[in-house]
Amino acid sequence: MIPALSLRPRGAVLAALLVATAPLAWADGGGRAAPLLPQYQQECGACHVAYPPSLMPAASWSRLLGKLSAHFGTDASLDAATLQTLSTWVQSQAGSNRRVREEPPQDRITRSTWFEREHREVSQATWKLPAVKSPANCAACHTQAETGDYRERNIRIPR
Repeated sequence: MIPALSLRPRGAVLAALLVATAPLAWADGGGRAAPLLPQYQQECGACHVAYPPSLMPAASWSRLLGKLSAHFGTDASLDAATLQTLSTWVQSQAGSNRRVREEPPQDRITRSTWFEREHREVSQATWKLPAVKSPANCAACHTQAETGDYRERNIRIPR
């Protein structure tokens, strides 16, 4: 006798598809990839690159999400349910390795020691290019930033 196949509920199948097709965040600079939560990608990516949570420690993310009404000069407030979902997910994905354990000044990824070290060869003139404008504009040089891939092979410095 052939055993009967059990069918998964539609919600579980949909969730599996979302995770399987979600953009990947190259955790801690390369190597292993973690999918970005689609809701995080939607909410945070609406205004800027949805930075992989692995780029900062949990305490920094907690402070950032705790003051979204004054998010770097912009009101980025979210409803309570969305905020709870994103907070829980970001905390579980936050950087914890030696490189990102430090809490950067003003909780800015671009002010962290590791970020400054990785970008030390970038000239001040490059940061001021019209296509770049600031260190926070990752997508200007990291061609796959929208998918969370910051590997060096995908860097193209604008002219």
